[in-house]
Amino acid sequence: MIWTVTISAKARKGIIKLPESARKALALLMADMEAGGPVRGDWPNYGKLAKQRHHCHIRKGRPTYVAVWEELADGIRLIEVTYVGSHEKAPY
Repeated sequence: MIWTVTISAKARKGIIKLPESARKALALLMADMEAGGPVRGDWPNYGKLAKQRHHCHIRKGRPTYVAVWEELADGIRLIEVTYVGSHEKAPY
């Protein structure tokens, strides 16, 4: 069951500002989502924000970096990463 994972324009801007370790963690997260879907309970501080909106930490410490993603439609295996950046500015 393969999922398609896309990145929004806002998230792309956030990725540019990430340290290398956080970028690598995001790449691993996206690979996990492609293989297993949007529910990632095996990632640190994973949480479901709304019915089809999720988040988790991609790097702990100060600052903590998070990723937020959404399932775009029921029945279609499409996920969009909508935010990548510091925990303080995350759109919860």
